[in-house]
Amino acid sequence: MPRRDQLALPLYRAMLVAITTTLALALLTDLGLSAAQAQRFTPSTSAVVAAYLLMDANSGQLLVAHDIDTQREPASLTKVMTVYVAGQKLLEGAIFMTDEVRVSEKAWRMTGSRMFLDLNSTVSVAALLHGIIVQSGNDASVALAEHVAGTEAEFVELMNRTAQELGMTRTTFANATGLPARTPVQTTARDMATLSLSLMRDHPYLYSLHSIRHFEYNNINQTNRNRLLHRDPTVDGIKTGYTRAAGYCQTTSAVRGEMRLIAVVLGADSVAARTRLNQELLDYGFNNYETHRLHVRGEPLGAIKVWKARQNEVAYGLNSDIVVTIPKGQFPDLDRRVSLSLTEPVLGPMLRGQKVGVLEIALGNQILAREDIFTLSEATPAGFFSQVVDSVRLLLLRTNLL
Repeated sequence: MPRRDQLALPLYRAMLVAITTTLALALLTDLGLSAAQAQRFTPSTSAVVAAYLLMDANSGQLLVAHDIDTQREPASLTKVMTVYVAGQKLLEGAIFMTDEVRVSEKAWRMTGSRMFLDLNSTVSVAALLHGIIVQSGNDASVALAEHVAGTEAEFVELMNRTAQELGMTRTTFANATGLPARTPVQTTARDMATLSLSLMRDHPYLYSLHSIRHFEYNNINQTNRNRLLHRDPTVDGIKTGYTRAAGYCQTTSAVRGEMRLIAVVLGADSVAARTRLNQELLDYGFNNYETHRLHVRGEPLGAIKVWKARQNEVAYGLNSDIVVTIPKGQFPDLDRRVSLSLTEPVLGPMLRGQKVGVLEIALGNQILAREDIFTLSEATPAGFFSQVVDSVRLLLLRTNLL
């Protein structure tokens, strides 16, 4: 059985992930770098790789993309969704980390990578999550699925419903493990990046477990198959997988400074190829790009003159942060364009949160971000006398007498 300290969660890492991953889940949009900019990366390996991508976790911008929307089997990358769904049930209070789960015969008989659960034994949800994340245990995945939903089939329904809610429009799950099935699991590199980002955002506590390098259960100590955890100290996740049909797959994330990147590789022809390509993608991104938080939610961008109101002006700003990723050295070339949609003169009253325009961030001819602008406060109607005065002033302005 695992020692208590082996189940301890690195809370500081969970907090770091929550802070650095600010997502609007306008994820992987086409508002980003141009195709030319996103295709400069060339893998050094001649190995066969079906699909790969690199994206910035804070801006959601794609930096490298190769065949990212073709459906493929993800093998054990499926377990990222298994962990995500369990996380949702933990948040709802439907299950608890301390729940003791009885190991069914179906779970016990699972083949492939295993946690080595004993038939009819009981194991905590916390230990099962470690077994899934660190050891990629197929037995642990089925045991947890049965505890959450009663049967693995019903758990798969939760997985597919969640995939649609997250915007994973080209993903269909068939089981909780990613093992070959009569109707195989299908996903894309883009959808795997979306899932990875969602796990960071919604369950930073569970995401932090993906940085654990070893986990011991039943007197068997197993090593996390993500080789980059052992080679690159900036890497803190995420998952590897392999089946003959899927090939060698891996999602990886790393933080250097204030910048977090996510790499996805599907269908590589060897462990070495997927590991090398993930490392090359991360190094390419960190060496060639920089991420900037340009505006913060609620920060005033300007003010609107308001007539016939108790307030002379109303500030406007954004409902979300604006973060962009650009090639290094091009920050001075960013162009910020505010387009107000109001007709002058603006008359009160005005509501707080009223849409008044759009802010665009551009680099050359490429739009990197486009966000609506809203009023940050209200403008209440002025008294009768003040409104009369403003009416006279507006009349004089129109006749060029003021």
